[in-house]
Amino acid sequence: MPFLGILYLIAYIDRQNVSYAKLDMVGALGMSEYAYGLGASLFFIGYFLFEVPSNLFLERFGARKWFARILVTWGMVTVALAYTTGPTMFYILRFLLGVCEAGFFPGVLYLLTLWFPSSYRARMVGLFMIFSAIANAIGAPLGGILLDLDGMLGYAGWEWVFLATGIPAIIAGVVTLFYLVDRPEKATFLSAEEKAWLRDTLAAENAGMSDQAGNGFKALVNPQVLLMALCYIGFPLAAYGLSYWLPTIVREFGVSNTVNGFINIIPWLLVAISLWAVPAMADKAASKTPYIVIPAFVGAACLVLSAVVPNHALQFAFLCVAAAGIFSGQPVFWSLPSRFLKGAGAAAGLAAINSVGNLGGFIAQNVVPWIKDATGSTIAPMFFLAACLTAAGLLVIMTARITARRIARDGTSLA
Repeated sequence: MPFLGILYLIAYIDRQNVSYAKLDMVGALGMSEYAYGLGASLFFIGYFLFEVPSNLFLERFGARKWFARILVTWGMVTVALAYTTGPTMFYILRFLLGVCEAGFFPGVLYLLTLWFPSSYRARMVGLFMIFSAIANAIGAPLGGILLDLDGMLGYAGWEWVFLATGIPAIIAGVVTLFYLVDRPEKATFLSAEEKAWLRDTLAAENAGMSDQAGNGFKALVNPQVLLMALCYIGFPLAAYGLSYWLPTIVREFGVSNTVNGFINIIPWLLVAISLWAVPAMADKAASKTPYIVIPAFVGAACLVLSAVVPNHALQFAFLCVAAAGIFSGQPVFWSLPSRFLKGAGAAAGLAAINSVGNLGGFIAQNVVPWIKDATGSTIAPMFFLAACLTAAGLLVIMTARITARRIARDGTSLA
């Protein structure tokens, strides 16, 4: 888990580095906020198109080889972003970054179904996602510091952002090829008895589960998968909308790039704590739904409050709590699909849910700067994020009720 978490840390920094590069890159390339947001969001189109195929390749070739390929290629594209000469090149490279990274997050979710019984998975997904919070905490000051290297060795500050965050991915890809263990039966750190226990426990849990969605295209039209994707889309929309825009909001406080970065450590420390606490409580509870929807509703309320209070300190405090609410229920959400999909069906189904849901990132990185350009306010987009997060919570409640009726009818369950 720590090794997978480090890979996710690198991935998240490379995905979010545009939020800091934007502070200087917009002016350097002569782009509007909206045009830059469009380019940044094309990542999610490439991600959407190649997510399911990528996870099916992972199921065929194994996580060790496929994750190594993912890391090396996305690192190379990130480095190439440092040499962007205009909007068109920026758009192409952001799209390619999504293509290259597609399959990593759902690939890890699928890998967890091979290593952990269901009663552990919410905590393990939470532990994994904590590294996204650490990535934002590290990436925040790192982005500000790199921007302030403007002119060093002939590179602009925004160029240093991409160079310094792309190279570690390439190195990590090479390490992954030699270090990562695909399956428990190959693990030298497990005894024969431990391997047998894990194999028998997972086999008992998987008995009677559907292996449908083994074909990636079928996964995209599977009703259960589509319902989970519809529920999920509001979470990445709010998450990417906030994390992408937060440095811009803080800059309005009148601070330098470096100070901006250090201030942005605070919300991600709170997110890290909540990503451990909420899934740990959920794993002990009979019903998972409250541990998904209550954080979502708290996050939505704090987003609204951040937009109406006049004080910068209070505004930032509400945004910190909002970030924790947006992220902390997601590991609990991801413990649900693996309870009705297994094998290749899990690989394709998890990828389908994540790919459709992550279109929320595309929406957020277009709508948020559009609202800013239309209103002239950097905080006004928080109303939109709050509405989407509230809708996501309501959809989860609706799904839970549909699940309850299905249990009553035929004894099957999504949760």
